[in-house]
Amino acid sequence: MELELRHLRVICTVADTGSVTKAAARLGLAQPALTAQLNRIERALGGTLFERDRRGSRPTPLGELVLARARMLLPAVSELREEAARLANSAGEDTAHYRIGATNGPMLGGLMHHLGAARPQARISPQSSWSADELTELVAAGRLDYALVGVCGESAPPVAAGVRWRLLAVDPVFVLLPEDHPLADKDEVELSDLAEARWSATPGDGCFGDCFAAACARAGFAPRDLYETDVVSCVDLVRSGDAIALCQPTFREMPGVIPVPIAGVPLRWRQFIGWHSGGQSPDEVARLAGHALSAYADVLARSPRYTDWLAGHPGFGMS
Repeated sequence: MELELRHLRVICTVADTGSVTKAAARLGLAQPALTAQLNRIERALGGTLFERDRRGSRPTPLGELVLARARMLLPAVSELREEAARLANSAGEDTAHYRIGATNGPMLGGLMHHLGAARPQARISPQSSWSADELTELVAAGRLDYALVGVCGESAPPVAAGVRWRLLAVDPVFVLLPEDHPLADKDEVELSDLAEARWSATPGDGCFGDCFAAACARAGFAPRDLYETDVVSCVDLVRSGDAIALCQPTFREMPGVIPVPIAGVPLRWRQFIGWHSGGQSPDEVARLAGHALSAYADVLARSPRYTDWLAGHPGFGMS
């Protein structure tokens, strides 16, 4: 006899009721018929599942093992049936799936919000990475549909077969200072005024490579120690006065730290959206880019200091 799901339900019902008689009543079977069925199940499994006496039915060690597996399998099968029914009944509904990767930037959360509002039935799967190269390779391999990345200065976004890019925004790079720093209340700071500072940075792609070193050299100094750590620790180092950090101007305001513009805009950060040319239609790309720009506009609305800065610096902000 092949073991079936209905046999697992019989075993669970006997265990739940503690009696073959009570289990038969719950299942709508005659007690002799259920006893015969239980005997066949035990023969198929190779041992006794219940110790049965006048006090009821109690699982044997083999019965406990089978019960544990049955209690996992039955809900899983039930969930599978429900999901299959929902999918079968959703013909004509929006069943799109968007897989979106992003490096550290301001747009992913807002993009998901606007996309979810526009297509509430669609599935959205976000993925974060420190590396724009990694996300680009995932798009090229068809494992992501879109990627949101940033590159420093005039650097080109990563190159991979079939991956195309659209520029979304050009931002200056600000410096994150503790709120009690002597320069924190300035409209902007000279990079040379920070020559003695220790710096903190998050890992992965960013301006702490050639761009930052070159900007410091133009300002007449070489940067001191660099602490590479996660975002929370980075902010903590700035807040405590142990370091300062480069940051995007859309940095969400936090107690104890202040983003300040750098005079002359020696560093810029360009925001891109990428996709595979063979996987997305031009209209779909345009819609996703529009949602990303809406997310960027939301961030600007929460960043009055940067909004004021943009008013005097044409050529920055949304492209």
